Amino acid sequence: MSNQYRSEHLYEWMVEVRRALHRQPELAFEEIETAKRLMAELDTLGIPYDYAGPGNGVIGRLECDTADAPTFALRADMDALPGAENTDLPFASTIKGKMHACGHDAHMAMVLGAAALLKASPPPCNVLFVFQPAEEQGGGARTVVESGVLDDVQAIFGSHVTHHYRVGEIMVAEGYITAQSDRFRIDIRGRGGHGARPHEATDAVVVAGLLITAIQTLVSREVNPVYPSVVTVGMVHAGSAPNVIAEEAYLEGTIRTTLSTVRDLIHDGLKRMASAMGELHNADVNLEISPGYPPVVNTAREAAIAHRAAETVVGREGLMPIDHPSMGSEDFSYYLEKMPGCYVRLGARRRDDEYIPLHSPEFDINEEVLKVGAAFFDEVIWEAARTHKDD
Repeated sequence: MSNQYRSEHLYEWMVEVRRALHRQPELAFEEIETAKRLMAELDTLGIPYDYAGPGNGVIGRLECDTADAPTFALRADMDALPGAENTDLPFASTIKGKMHACGHDAHMAMVLGAAALLKASPPPCNVLFVFQPAEEQGGGARTVVESGVLDDVQAIFGSHVTHHYRVGEIMVAEGYITAQSDRFRIDIRGRGGHGARPHEATDAVVVAGLLITAIQTLVSREVNPVYPSVVTVGMVHAGSAPNVIAEEAYLEGTIRTTLSTVRDLIHDGLKRMASAMGELHNADVNLEISPGYPPVVNTAREAAIAHRAAETVVGREGLMPIDHPSMGSEDFSYYLEKMPGCYVRLGARRRDDEYIPLHSPEFDINEEVLKVGAAFFDEVIWEAARTHKDD
């Protein structure tokens, strides 16, 4: 493993920062105290930064003296999730109803750790440390991209902790890493009535139930099973009393796909089913589909750079392949629509036999991953600079 693993002072500092951020989680576009802490740490490191206020990213800058030096970026997300923490950690969330259940606190600490390493031993390139708001909701990556701060960046690198792998394991791959996400809502209007006289009404609950069942056949019977896809109905609302036939109901759900043709097929299928169910049961059924995050697609050269950096840090035995894309989504995709880059996953399982999913109220990490992440980000910048020089 890389020599950076043996820097206990750096590790202790990253742990301290991560725990402080964990205690004070903030939701999307509300990351005010989080930004203050990040800027204070960058001040300590002697790294200048730009910050346009709440809702914007904190952008640290490490510049070299060479006029035509390339610029590379490291990204960490800042926001937490709504939910009650159930970890019993001594540094658990102090903010009711909010917690860092997705590891963004660790992501920030690791990029700060890499900033410390790169500041101490500057690479022959410029580096931007991108602390981005609102990954979970709102697509904060778009805010950063639209600001123009990354216009001169040659490549961007990001990571996510996961319990799918153990500490010392890094998943690196080119191509599709996460899925396209879309949301849908189906509004149903029937005709309300007394529960004892269903013949006088059009039951929105019945229409909703039939739609829920029918929608599941889009993936199971209409999509080629070799193409990953998911349609989930996550919310159902209807009714006001047990003896009243509901006049209105609505469903909300998510669609996950990796191929545009499959995405189109599912969208068309939802439209067809909503229209047919309304016609069949004499109800007014309206469908609205809202596009979500695009898929994360790692570019080949940057994936190779990340692969070499990861091998330097964790050895060949620590390199993990990707068997199939995750059906989760990630707004790192907005960066990759504008520039080359690579998104990796870092093993962070607390114990070998324990798997806790992201977004769980019990989610926590093995903090040793902070060493791995900082070392990887440090090495990937050096490897990117070497590759750019050789091209």
